[in-house]
Amino acid sequence: MKAKNCLIFGGSGQIGRHLIRKLTKNNYKVTVVTRNLHQKGYIIKTQANAGYIDIVEANIFDETKIRKLFVQTDICINLIGILYESGRGNTFKNIHSIFPSILAKLCKEYKVQQFIHLSALGINDAIDSEYAKSKLEGEQNIQKNFPLATILRPSVVYSVDDNFTTNFMTLLSRLPVFPLYYGGNTKFAPIHCSDLTDIIHYIISKDIYSKIIECVGPENISLKDILKKLLNLIDKKRPLVPMPFIIASISANFFQLFSKPLLTIDQLKLLKYDNVSTKKYQTNFDIGVPSVREFEEEVKKYAYMWREGGYFSTKKYNLVD
Repeated sequence: MKAKNCLIFGGSGQIGRHLIRKLTKNNYKVTVVTRNLHQKGYIIKTQANAGYIDIVEANIFDETKIRKLFVQTDICINLIGILYESGRGNTFKNIHSIFPSILAKLCKEYKVQQFIHLSALGINDAIDSEYAKSKLEGEQNIQKNFPLATILRPSVVYSVDDNFTTNFMTLLSRLPVFPLYYGGNTKFAPIHCSDLTDIIHYIISKDIYSKIIECVGPENISLKDILKKLLNLIDKKRPLVPMPFIIASISANFFQLFSKPLLTIDQLKLLKYDNVSTKKYQTNFDIGVPSVREFEEEVKKYAYMWREGGYFSTKKYNLVD
């Protein structure tokens, strides 16, 4: 059987790299679009054997150039998203609303078999967040232009390459105390990157269309409990101090002045809302792809990098095989 061609936008991130490996091992050919071939190309090239991967340098808003890529495309996958705005066109509206709409129109025009779009969990409730509003608008644009699209709404995605557990462990190892926003009561259903790519592969292989699927891990964990687990894994003791909203807002205003902010006002607003299954849509468990990787057991595998002594730390764990 002829190998299907997958066109991936956002292939250089943690999810993209895992997905490229998963798809190419299963005989799919992949074309990855990157805006900076010199910085990202060498990373992407190592994710698959020659002949199974092509890399194209393009501005994602250069419709004339990306249009040509759809001629031979069977499956289009959009993984592009940003956590904060940084100017030069990197706005929530451009990345989360306008760009997905362009892809949906091209998928329809070129009769692409499947369009899989990565959105986010909890965006219906977070009405005061610009991030959430842009994600929701992007979903609506996709459904209007390409009703066959499958939209995935993952909770926080983690792995050794993430910006979630790794940033937290870095901060917990350096700060004498750690602030708890909203008392640390916000709940998450963290899903390992490999579990998420298993879901995407299943959707492609089973020809699943026209769905919104909430992608969640096997556990619901509060932010406070996540921090406690991470502290235990890196063998640190830090007071977790509840921070009043007014002080949190002041600190977020300060942090968002940096090029890579630790926290923005918009992210602070998002933290008010639980990031777990809403029960309004099917989950990956419902479609037959349960998440199997538990948060603490997976983070154990790389947390040693934040412990005194690193891999040779005296702290021992009974890892589950």
